[in-house]
Amino acid sequence: MDKNKLFVASLPWSINNDSLRELFAQYGEIVEAVVITDRDTGRSKGFGFVTFKNEEDAKKALEMEGKEVEGRTLVVNVAKPRENRNNRPFNRDNRRSY
Repeated sequence: MDKNKLFVASLPWSINNDSLRELFAQYGEIVEAVVITDRDTGRSKGFGFVTFKNEEDAKKALEMEGKEVEGRTLVVNVAKPRENRNNRPFNRDNRRSY
């Protein structure tokens, strides 16, 4: 598990990659900051990931948990590995793909 990568949820809808990076930059050097968007509309899904250069900075950034940003209370956790999605019984059009 990558302890340098944080999952950040309950983001304000106005946050983009750059402003997410700025929000967490006070805790250390950031390698990547990504707000997850809907592939069809391009709108934020309200969560993202921040990857720090080192684990100590990521641990410090966990302090953002519960902070209010633009009226929304942030949820901040160490990111979990992505689950394998290859065995899903439905394809993108919601039809069985057996």
